[in-house]
Amino acid sequence: MLRPLIAAVLLSTFTFASSALAQEFATQAGAAVVVDHNTGQILLSKNADVPLPPASMSKLMTLNMTFEALASGQLTLETELPVSQEAASYGGSTMFLDPRDRVSVEDLIRGVVVLSGNDASAVLAEALSPDGTEAGFGRMMTERARELGMVNSVFRNSNGWPAPGHVMSMNDLAILAERLITEFPVYYKYFSETEFAFDGRSPSNRYNRNPLLRLNIGADGLKTGHTQEAGFGLVGSAVQGDRRVTFVISGLDSEAARAEESERIVNWAFRQFAEVELLADQKAILQADVFMGEAETVDLIPENAVTLLLPVTGRKAVTGEITYDGPIKAPVTAGTRLGTLTLSHPGVPPVEVPLIAAADVERAGPMRRLEIAGGRVAGDLLGSAMERFQ
Repeated sequence: MLRPLIAAVLLSTFTFASSALAQEFATQAGAAVVVDHNTGQILLSKNADVPLPPASMSKLMTLNMTFEALASGQLTLETELPVSQEAASYGGSTMFLDPRDRVSVEDLIRGVVVLSGNDASAVLAEALSPDGTEAGFGRMMTERARELGMVNSVFRNSNGWPAPGHVMSMNDLAILAERLITEFPVYYKYFSETEFAFDGRSPSNRYNRNPLLRLNIGADGLKTGHTQEAGFGLVGSAVQGDRRVTFVISGLDSEAARAEESERIVNWAFRQFAEVELLADQKAILQADVFMGEAETVDLIPENAVTLLLPVTGRKAVTGEITYDGPIKAPVTAGTRLGTLTLSHPGVPPVEVPLIAAADVERAGPMRRLEIAGGRVAGDLLGSAMERFQ
């Protein structure tokens, strides 16, 4: 009968660690998440799964849908789209579009990214919507969000204009940001543009609202947001050396507080953590028992080399706990996931590493089954004899 097995193992001791703990970072944001791009580790999480009004940060989903349409050929950057009366009627941050305009997709993208144009978002939405309406586009965005693992997102419109039930979580926004960075590098360049003077319509409105872009700290995206209900928020990302950090904050009470908190988070994430390579050689972590196999055991190895991001001060060990169902029933195919190694270290959330079979183990043939059966009989007889002796 298979049973869950747990093994604890001390992996190594490093000169890295826990006096600067990630969970002790005192963010002023009402909700926040900080993600290391290379390792995928969560460095900070505060109310990160709570659905909240995202304001203009939800425009990132409209941009994702637009980039997907560009990738599929449904749109081109040169495609010119009409402006409806409904799109032109949006207030707040706009491109100052009117129904006489026909605007290229590229200009609309820049209008959304740099100018945070509510009208530009609506024009893109109506062009991509299954029924030609922004509400229909909202339903399409919600469905696509579920497919991407964004389980706490519901969209009522394309731009984050206040609407009952229009919500996203910080984790969902982080998933979306990472996708835009990874999947659409050719379009990601728009997020680092500091100004866009569309048709000279509003010279004072040409500047990107992202406060990090002018600070020379490696910031290259993504999107601010603000409404009275949501407060001030930002989805940001920055690169320093070989590392990238992406973060989402929401619920700040002013532009100044948003700018200050964003810079603090970037500086903290880069200065207080360093990458440490573990298990690079993919050596066996454990020998797992095999039931009715030609071999009695199979080595479990990490699926991939493991790099952890650890705090840079203190001295603590990285420990691991292995969980698998065993004994493992033959046959076993090399590369099959058989267990999980959970790495733990003070100051960072646990990291799960898939463990796979290092080699094939064939099902036991007739002779091997007789050998196994004989061993069991001998063991039973020995046990009975020991009981009588006692």
